Amino acid sequence: MSTKDEKARAQAIEEAVGEDAAAAIREGTEIALDALEREIARAKAEATSGPRHASGTWLDGNALQERIAERRASGDDSPLSLGVLLSGSGTNLQALIDAIGSGALNARIELVVSSRPSAQGLKRAEAAGIQTLTLSKEMYADPIQADEIIASELYRLGVDYVVMAGYMRMVHAPLLATFPNRVVNIHPALLPSFQGAHGIADAYERGVKVTGVTVHFANEVYDQGPIIAQEAVRVEEGMSLDDLETAIHKVEHVLYPHVVDLLSQGRVRVCEDNTVAVLPE
Repeated sequence: MSTKDEKARAQAIEEAVGEDAAAAIREGTEIALDALEREIARAKAEATSGPRHASGTWLDGNALQERIAERRASGDDSPLSLGVLLSGSGTNLQALIDAIGSGALNARIELVVSSRPSAQGLKRAEAAGIQTLTLSKEMYADPIQADEIIASELYRLGVDYVVMAGYMRMVHAPLLATFPNRVVNIHPALLPSFQGAHGIADAYERGVKVTGVTVHFANEVYDQGPIIAQEAVRVEEGMSLDDLETAIHKVEHVLYPHVVDLLSQGRVRVCEDNTVAVLPE
């Protein structure tokens, strides 16, 4: 390979993984450039194929829930396999880790993916012995490519559900198609009210007397997927915005593990009208 070609290839890898990782590669402390190129190509190829039924369609949430219910009925109590996406402090990740650790939640977190290398949630994952993956800012310049790589890694690890826990990126076709009705999000308001990134502040500034928390399946329209569960939070007189945020997060840390527990029992179904039914125990 010519010097010119080598420089072009190195520049392409730096754009894909970020400057720090590229520097580490050049120093020989990470995998070689050609191996990394092959890994990126493999991720793209696997993400476009996706997990499928024998019929050739992707395994959707209802089919997976039926399998889980059948498995439990036969005495198989295998834990639900999760991938968690985050961008910040990771308090909802910690709530899941704690619920798993206490035995209240029959699940296993296979991978934590962060859109920010400085996210506190990465430290929480590492402290719990959970594998992590961070994508660089440069990678998110092409959000479809980023989601292809995330989807591929989660599929390779056999993840049942993708749990968004303060992930400040919209998910796209590669993830949604690979995990149809299997990507779960939590929102700090009672959807469909106060959609978007500032649900708590928007509700507070509007002067509502009741707000709350919503857990829903993600789809191609931001904050409009099928609603699995909601919990109300009363806005008391004299409450500050900080007080309301604290109350909202307290509810999140209970409701999210509860919903994941329902999924682990195979009790959740998305109906034809895009509502969600929770089956009795």
